Amino acid sequence: MQAALLPDRGVVKVVGDPARAFLNGLVTSDMGEVAPGKPRFAALLTPQGKIVVDFIVAEAPAGDGGGFFLDCPKALAGTLVEKLNFYKLRAKVICEDLSEVLGVMALWDGAGDTEYGLCYPDPRLPGLGMRIMLPPHLAAEAAADLKATLSDAEAYETHRIALGVPRGGVDFIYGDSFPHEADMDQLGGVDFDKGCYVGQEVVSRVEHRSTARSRVVPVVYDEFSPIPGLPVMAGEREIGTLGATAKGRGLALLRLDRVADAMAAGTPLTAGGIEIRVAKPDWAKFDWPGDAKAAE
Repeated sequence: MQAALLPDRGVVKVVGDPARAFLNGLVTSDMGEVAPGKPRFAALLTPQGKIVVDFIVAEAPAGDGGGFFLDCPKALAGTLVEKLNFYKLRAKVICEDLSEVLGVMALWDGAGDTEYGLCYPDPRLPGLGMRIMLPPHLAAEAAADLKATLSDAEAYETHRIALGVPRGGVDFIYGDSFPHEADMDQLGGVDFDKGCYVGQEVVSRVEHRSTARSRVVPVVYDEFSPIPGLPVMAGEREIGTLGATAKGRGLALLRLDRVADAMAAGTPLTAGGIEIRVAKPDWAKFDWPGDAKAAE
């Protein structure tokens, strides 16, 4: 088993008797499904349906004080608290940024449990393993307790990229991307049967009309890693933006209809002059470029 402390992750705590109902009225997942050991992937959206911040919601056992802990991008933890407080009104909940005292460690290629922090499986994909919220200075002790090899964040990043799971701020832009574009609908981050939440009408419309033209998708390449942020080209036509890359694999936010056009015409996709190819992940349930044509 491998472990890595993720320096880009922070923690926001939400507590109070109405905390579950409060969050349920705001975020994309059903908070009624959250329980100790059963986290959910979710996001807070703008009223226009774009992602303000995505996070994993974990609940602490009542014996440990209870409350909901949001595993979120550290750079956006303050923004998340500010937004939650904006919506709080008279709700008797407390929202705190604990990122100065709590961090997040990822564990993969194995399983285990430890008393060093709050443990929970990553709800997006089983292959992502599990996570632990804990004081960062205890990371080495927790890894040893789990008999895990403590690696660096780059090792986890390579693992994430190989699984094709998007990361906000790298593979898509916060404040400018819809949940479908970030594949949240594919990775358990949106509940289409729950009641209203901020941005819900837009997300439901995209789902029911199947109008998600752009998505973050895995790509592969044979040469040196192209630089993240480069435009992805189909001939002379720009069709998207390259995200993270590592060891022959990467992610890119692409217009899927234009990828399909390029594939039909035999036009290669390139980023910085390096040829890339889309690679369908096992978890993708949306229409994949070329699938229908291949079936014919």
